[in-house]
Amino acid sequence: MRRRLLLVLLTFSIVAVAAFALPLLGVTAAQRTQQLALSRSGALDRFAALADQASGTGDVAQLVSEATRYTELYGEPLVVVGADRGPIVETGGLRAADVAEPIDQALRNEPSGQLAPLRPWSGEDVLRHRPVGSGTRVTGAVVMRVSVRAAAADISRQWALIALGAVSALAACGVLALVVARWILRPLGELESGVRAVAAGSRQTRVAVGAGPPELRALAGLFNGMSEAVAEAEERQRRMVADASHQLRNPMAALRLRVDALERRIQPEAMASYRSTVEEVERLEALLDRLLVLSTADDSAADRDGGADGSTCDPHAVVADRVAAWRSAADDAGVVLRTGDPPAFRVDARCARDDLAQILDVVLDNAVKYAGTGAEVTVSETADRQWYRLAVTDTGPGLAPDELAMATGRFWRADRDRGSRGTGLGLSIADRLATARGGSLRVAGVEPHGLSVRVELPVARDGGDRP
Repeated sequence: MRRRLLLVLLTFSIVAVAAFALPLLGVTAAQRTQQLALSRSGALDRFAALADQASGTGDVAQLVSEATRYTELYGEPLVVVGADRGPIVETGGLRAADVAEPIDQALRNEPSGQLAPLRPWSGEDVLRHRPVGSGTRVTGAVVMRVSVRAAAADISRQWALIALGAVSALAACGVLALVVARWILRPLGELESGVRAVAAGSRQTRVAVGAGPPELRALAGLFNGMSEAVAEAEERQRRMVADASHQLRNPMAALRLRVDALERRIQPEAMASYRSTVEEVERLEALLDRLLVLSTADDSAADRDGGADGSTCDPHAVVADRVAAWRSAADDAGVVLRTGDPPAFRVDARCARDDLAQILDVVLDNAVKYAGTGAEVTVSETADRQWYRLAVTDTGPGLAPDELAMATGRFWRADRDRGSRGTGLGLSIADRLATARGGSLRVAGVEPHGLSVRVELPVARDGGDRP
């Protein structure tokens, strides 16, 4: 948009300056041409009058003297001839035979015509003539070779001044266009960044309201109000979830105690129903625990938006610890759990150890639970000087393409897994914990079948290559 606005403003400036400068160039050249024509026309009239006087008196001394002096002064030769075309005066090496055609025109009482407009590059001398005598009786002719170099040099200087003024005006217009574009587009850029931040989940996005046109300042104020309303609504929702899950824990604990106390009184034929009840109670307890964790993850995101969190950890050590913890569960589920090579760089990730451990627990839990017997789960790590990347890939059935986009949604579960235990919050929590640290979590399919969960976290520092 900046380029388009500048293009429009600069194009308008160029057209406006050209519309002013080009006619001015033409007027300047025409005025100097007219000045030269009038000056030489006066000189021709003077010599024609002297020639007419000399033809009447027979004394050509004054005519010769002034013609010679004129040529010496201005460097422009001239020829004066009588009615019989015989030369009376020839100066500067100009001969009557050299200008026979202008002499004929003058003797026929034909005017010289208009002098063609001069330009800075004009350099060829022009011939001007004037008949001697009255309008009805021509007694001779005066022909002058006029030099245009001085006039062309004057035009060049005037055009240079006009060009300098045009360039200065264009430069001023360019600076003004840049100022106007920045004045208009800078608030728009801040608004765009603010909208992107809100779309990415930031709660504390504000834009400056004191810059730009009044309309943009008003829009910035409305955006800040919207951002505050969104943040307030999200905070109320988070608190409601946290308060509800916290308040429900006590009744749930009491319910669990009562259900456990009934175990010894249940008749054998009702034991199946009792165990189903216990499983539902355990599922509700797990759901409440996950809701509390999700609320904590949202708090971490809010802290990150405010710049308060600076926790780091050694991700490779966390991965090694959690893989060791989940190996027995993987063996019980008939899943082969493998690890790849450590990353080439020793890095610290911008993530608390407990948060990364929780992310890995969620991803490994899903992989072990849903990959199926005989599947392989591989945990691999890579790192560079900016990002640490963790991938957990399994060879299970995976997800359909339309399900991949919903995998990190809250309370979402695949249709085939609806009968199994789980809350549908695990990947949502892991995704929120990753994004709260400036990273990301992506779920993708693998060929020929399976699922890959990739976690990317920013690097706090690198310790160089591993030995």
